[in-house]
Amino acid sequence: MPDIHIKNTRIYYNNSLQSAEILIENGKITKIGKDFRVSSSDMVIDAGGALTLPAGIDVHVHFREPGMTLKENWYTGSCSAAAGGIATVIDQPNTIPPTTDRRTFEQKLKLARNKSIVDFGINGGVTGNIEKLKELWRLGVTAFGEIFMAESTGGLNINEETFEEALAEIKRLGALATIHAEDEKMRLEMEQLLKDDVSYEYHSRVRPNECEASAVKSALELISKLQVRAHFCHLSTLEAVGMVRKEKYLAKRENKTSLFTCEVAPHHLFLSTKDWERLRSFGKMNPPLRGSHSIKALVNGLNDGTIDMVASDHAPHLESEKDVDIRVAPSGVPGVETLMPLMLAAVRKNILPLSQMIMVTSRNPAKAFGLDLQGKGRLEVGFDADLIIVDPRNLQPIKAEMLHSKAGWTPFEGMDAVFPQYTLSRGEVIWIEESINAKQGRGKFLEGGGTRLEEDDEENSEEAGYD
Repeated sequence: MPDIHIKNTRIYYNNSLQSAEILIENGKITKIGKDFRVSSSDMVIDAGGALTLPAGIDVHVHFREPGMTLKENWYTGSCSAAAGGIATVIDQPNTIPPTTDRRTFEQKLKLARNKSIVDFGINGGVTGNIEKLKELWRLGVTAFGEIFMAESTGGLNINEETFEEALAEIKRLGALATIHAEDEKMRLEMEQLLKDDVSYEYHSRVRPNECEASAVKSALELISKLQVRAHFCHLSTLEAVGMVRKEKYLAKRENKTSLFTCEVAPHHLFLSTKDWERLRSFGKMNPPLRGSHSIKALVNGLNDGTIDMVASDHAPHLESEKDVDIRVAPSGVPGVETLMPLMLAAVRKNILPLSQMIMVTSRNPAKAFGLDLQGKGRLEVGFDADLIIVDPRNLQPIKAEMLHSKAGWTPFEGMDAVFPQYTLSRGEVIWIEESINAKQGRGKFLEGGGTRLEEDDEENSEEAGYD
């Protein structure tokens, strides 16, 4: 008897929307077809003709725990994810303390296991801790970074020498480096040049397009030199998209697999420098808001496959923290709950096709971060039943009062969105009809590839007769 029988739904299959039914058993998708004759099941969901799609995978969240739980914690952050159709997240290391060694990793892992209602990975921080990266990899971090090439929230930025040393060690481990690409030298020069600028636009000017482009260029050179797998966080500029497109084209022409992937954040797709007047210091994030030419390039890059995925860079701060002078306001905006709804609305508005939306919110993130090996990212038999049921006709405005983050506000206030009616995680309904339906701590830790290498090493040691 199946645990869940989803009927009267539509799925995207063989390049078209098709009527289907889905059977779920022991957390996995066991059958997809039409007109099942099922005598009984624990739960029947009549989708009423709505779509069933893979749930989102957000590879870039800052759930702020430990150390900053006034802004967010693993429970509130994961509830926000579930309500927005995200069933898997990867948390970043710039907490207090940062996740840079065994003690801090195990501290965060314990908190997440006790509180998260969605499945999760944890990234390891990169500072001056090169000798700790192997330890973190063996403990199960998903990837390393985001590695900050310039100053940002948390103060984990590193110099060029340490950056190259870190990438070399990550290559040796066979791990993945995730990179926050901004040029610190250029940022400091612009900060001095604009010291008398008191406008909100100051933040976009102090980190201009060239600041990201310069850092991406340097990082691409190192990636090629060291042959290390890498991922660029939150690309935001026309120039960076152009460089990435060129590198991917050259790799394809030489019949090689590209060494790197990249993401874009919804706030760089759907907000621009025109929003500074409305958002004021609430629009401060790194990289900053960009102009219309960059937004067009990002959308095109998402559509043509240059940009591999969308990730929220969910970085909540309280209103009281943000409502200050632009120079002292912390950088970051909440976004995990609005990622999928904004992307679904973009499909409705023909900004990108449904097929590409599925690729950039589930399949590509799973593949890039090794989560497909753990059953994530596809609506297929044998994969985890991480699903959303959504009616694309149900456009509604985003309102902060309906969201679940502790931040209590959103930069997307009033914008069109399509929220899920159901979110399923491993065959469990964790969000249904505007309410959380899950216990704290049900989320599963998704171990990174280093733990599997450790098992292989132990087996090899036993065969060799080592103690």
